[in-house]
Amino acid sequence: MADEELEAIRRQRMAELQAKHGGLMWNQMDLDSSDQQGQQEAKQRETEMRNSILAQVLDQSARARLSNLALVKPDKAKAVENYLIQMARFGQLGGKITENGLIEILEKVNQQTEKKTTVKFNRRRVMDSDEEDDD
Repeated sequence: MADEELEAIRRQRMAELQAKHGGLMWNQMDLDSSDQQGQQEAKQRETEMRNSILAQVLDQSARARLSNLALVKPDKAKAVENYLIQMARFGQLGGKITENGLIEILEKVNQQTEKKTTVKFNRRRVMDSDEEDDD
């Protein structure tokens, strides 16, 4: 009898825990999904704002070049976009930037982010048995 009672208590306790934690899991999932939706909306608003600023600052050919760059090197395109948006916010741009102006800006960014590659060989000094052949 004690085993049956113990088993019934275990089942009842397990059902209580599942009901309690199951409800919490669904509430947590609802919070997570609404939080993710809020983050997605904020990211979408930021993207729209960036695109509208870039549309005001760049002419059509420059925008095409920048979008091509974004396909190949997204990090470099993002850096150029940030640079252009910063210049636009501080009023440093006189008018729309043409493709040639964008090329100059790309060259400036490229010079700033250019990494010098150096190769250094560390050769080990080991007694080589090939030097002393005693045939």
